[in-house]
Amino acid sequence: MWTVPEAEDKTISRAMGVKDERLKLISEGCDPIRKDVKHESKDILSEVSRTHNAIQTLDKTISNLEMELAATRAVQESIINGSPISDELKIPETNGKRKYLMVVGINTAFSSRKRRDSVRATWMPQGEERKKLEEEKGIIMRFVIGHSATSGGILDRAIEAEDRKHGDFLRLEHVEGYLELSAKTKTYFATAAALWDADFYVKVDDDVHVNIATLGATLARHRTKPRVYIGCMKSGPVLAQKGVRYHEPEHWKFGEEGNKYFRHATGQLYAISRDLASYISINQHVLHKYANEDVSLGSWFIGLDVDHIDDRSLCCGTTDCEWKAQAGNVCVASFDWTCSGICKSVERMKDVHRRCGEGKNALWTEA
Repeated sequence: MWTVPEAEDKTISRAMGVKDERLKLISEGCDPIRKDVKHESKDILSEVSRTHNAIQTLDKTISNLEMELAATRAVQESIINGSPISDELKIPETNGKRKYLMVVGINTAFSSRKRRDSVRATWMPQGEERKKLEEEKGIIMRFVIGHSATSGGILDRAIEAEDRKHGDFLRLEHVEGYLELSAKTKTYFATAAALWDADFYVKVDDDVHVNIATLGATLARHRTKPRVYIGCMKSGPVLAQKGVRYHEPEHWKFGEEGNKYFRHATGQLYAISRDLASYISINQHVLHKYANEDVSLGSWFIGLDVDHIDDRSLCCGTTDCEWKAQAGNVCVASFDWTCSGICKSVERMKDVHRRCGEGKNALWTEA
């Protein structure tokens, strides 16, 4: 019989011993790993939560920087184009520090001096009262207008003189024209959002009667919603026939002849929240413009998670606004559908204000 040498026997024993030690170490390590899994899971969830909060903070920071960039671009474009720079555009830092409830932009034209005066004489506070409204109630009100095709011409000089007298204009880097209302709307929201940090931005025509305190109270009810589009929602026919009012040159995009538009707010008065105004500002160069500005605005929000608020108090008639006011249901805005505004508004604005107005002290008694 062959006898195994003693040295080799010791080597095999040591090798077996090493294997046993390894198995023992692995066996002993299993339970600690299981115990650590729960702790690691909690750490991962905590890290995910911190990361999510950091992303939200970063999003807000980026949004603010984009708004500042939009304001800077507006100033640069003014310098390049040789257009006069609005005083408000020169000092966005001062206005940007204050939080406002709403900015009310009253759409107007060069030929609408008498309309503006009728608004000043009724529902738009003047002078120190308007400044007090900004400081105490956080409500900004401005007539919104661009410049003429001949920058610095007689039309522009007339507006500049009127602004020196009243100080109630927001001048846009935009060439005025009825067919350019969609572009003007984009520029208005982008400019207003860059100048004033408000919860809401309102567009209203200069031949519409507005109860400002009631408008503010109405919008304040929707402050907690992030993306709000409020107005009198409608879905009118897409007019393919040339020569008719509100003709839609791109009618083919809306399907067969006789189809209707998607729901959108009627153009006399509507409001959007800050997030939507920021969205327009950031994307203004790629947002498509349709012939009608109210359709354009509605189209920009399709595909976004937007809360459409249909509030009929924003489109009362000039006949029913009186009895509604008497019943305690004061309308936000009143006009005549047949005229897309108050018919003969220059002559009738005071009468509508007398019958349908919320009262002179409403602005100062509203919380």
